[in-house]
Amino acid sequence: MSWLRRYAAELAVAVAVLVGSLFAVLNDGAKPAHHAAIGWVLTVLCCAALFFRRRYPLGVAGFALVCCALYYPLTDPDGLVLLAFAYVLYNAAAAGRIRGAALLVVAAMAGVTAGELGSRTGRHVDNFAFFLMTGWFVALVAGGAVAHYRAEAERTKEAEARARATDERLRIARELHDVLGHHLALINVQAGAALHRRDPGQAEEALGAIKDASKTALQELRATLGMLRGTGGPSLQRVAELAESVGASGLTVRTEIDGVARELPPDVEHAAFRVVQEALTNVAKHAGANTVVVRLGYGADELTVAVDDDGRGGAAPAGNGIRGMAERARALGGELTAAPREDGGYRVRARLPVR
Repeated sequence: MSWLRRYAAELAVAVAVLVGSLFAVLNDGAKPAHHAAIGWVLTVLCCAALFFRRRYPLGVAGFALVCCALYYPLTDPDGLVLLAFAYVLYNAAAAGRIRGAALLVVAAMAGVTAGELGSRTGRHVDNFAFFLMTGWFVALVAGGAVAHYRAEAERTKEAEARARATDERLRIARELHDVLGHHLALINVQAGAALHRRDPGQAEEALGAIKDASKTALQELRATLGMLRGTGGPSLQRVAELAESVGASGLTVRTEIDGVARELPPDVEHAAFRVVQEALTNVAKHAGANTVVVRLGYGADELTVAVDDDGRGGAAPAGNGIRGMAERARALGGELTAAPREDGGYRVRARLPVR
């Protein structure tokens, strides 16, 4: 049944051509058959070629035209082989072979003209039939072209929808990674410190930092979900909170501002905040640093974000953090670099255009 559904159109045309040809032969039985065997062979071959029209649309159309060019001059039974040619002509145009289908129309009508001019028994196709056939073929090619461009438009629309869905999934993944990764990393660091501190006072201090970090994580998660619903997002005014939360793990975090701080577009502030957050998270988890400097440079048409630490440096561990920061920068038309510093430590620098 699946085969029947797939080739239903081809089977319908093939049956129509064969039945129509048989009907024409029966109605024309008074005349002696002339090369009837050749006519039936060409009819069957043309119908059989229909089943290859999906794989070779233009080739099958050309083959059907050759069958028509041999059928009509050589045999008397006037079957419907022309119907098969019309069907594959439309199919070729609908498959995107519009120029080739148009050339086949030109070749078909040129063949009809040459046959009429060279006929010794007078004309078989009058002017009305000639122009009617030409208009029919042109309409088939035009209809196939319209179907092709509509299908292309649908495919383009579906591809754009898939791309938007993919971008949205990546955006949500980045947000959750940045929010949860930052605070969970701080909680992990503080929990490790509490386990290794024998002084109850220091352990209590670490547990207090864990409590604050978990509370902030919940607030961040709610804010992130609100931002994903289109109700706002984090801004650079909260960089001081980031510095304070990371400082609770023992790091010294300094914030420096170059230029005149001003309000920026929400998407720029959001990206800058997440870059700072992810960079500080990586320092707390991997760098083994004592001091981190966060620099925000307010230029005329761009914002620069630099996060430098005095840790061990070296190659950054593989993960989604740097990739996510780079994606945020590229989404705004900017760029991000992350590499060890020559004098030790590590630097993350982002350039975010302000439009």
